[in-house]
Amino acid sequence: MIPIVFATAGDPVGTGIVASLSRPGGNITRLSGQAPDTAGKRIELLREIVPGLRRLAMLADVGNPFTAREIDEVHGAAHTLALEANVFEIRRAEDIGPAFKALQGRAQALYVPSVPLFFVNRVRVNTFALVARLPTMYIIREPVEVGGLMSYGPNWRDMWRRAANLVDKILRGAKPAELPVEQPTKFDLFINLTTANALGLTVPPTLLARADEVIE
Repeated sequence: MIPIVFATAGDPVGTGIVASLSRPGGNITRLSGQAPDTAGKRIELLREIVPGLRRLAMLADVGNPFTAREIDEVHGAAHTLALEANVFEIRRAEDIGPAFKALQGRAQALYVPSVPLFFVNRVRVNTFALVARLPTMYIIREPVEVGGLMSYGPNWRDMWRRAANLVDKILRGAKPAELPVEQPTKFDLFINLTTANALGLTVPPTLLARADEVIE
């Protein structure tokens, strides 16, 4: 069989790509985009910017297999931090507007998973969020470039380099089935200061100092 190396996957075990992270089995291996406690870290970062955060909303693309795990992680982190977390299901782009109407008055911040539906519609999501005056948390940088408040997630350049290193190991004789699927070790924090100002939020200087990039 031809070896297959994936540079990232949201939940490789849950979606059946590999048998386990420690022993993938078969001819597929490499990097998982998931990492323990990152949902909790994102919510903690939101609390640093949003004073008195108690109610969190999450958009969920129920057609994406990664969604179930993300929902569980967000609910678990919210429970630990004594927050109320409400999930609003999305199946297509046309559902985004009604979802914002449904969550009106029920949230102080919005958690948006990194799935294709929300990536493609990132401008639409940010527009609705700004009108509703909801701070947004993402996993990747691109939505923050177009009006999202902040993102915290894996450093993708590091992930690509590590994927290339694995390809080199396989070409030198290593077996994919015996190479553990690795998780992210480097993370990036991006903050859109223009969006924070538009929402009337003050970003603590200590948080700005920790950001990998501040978009102004």
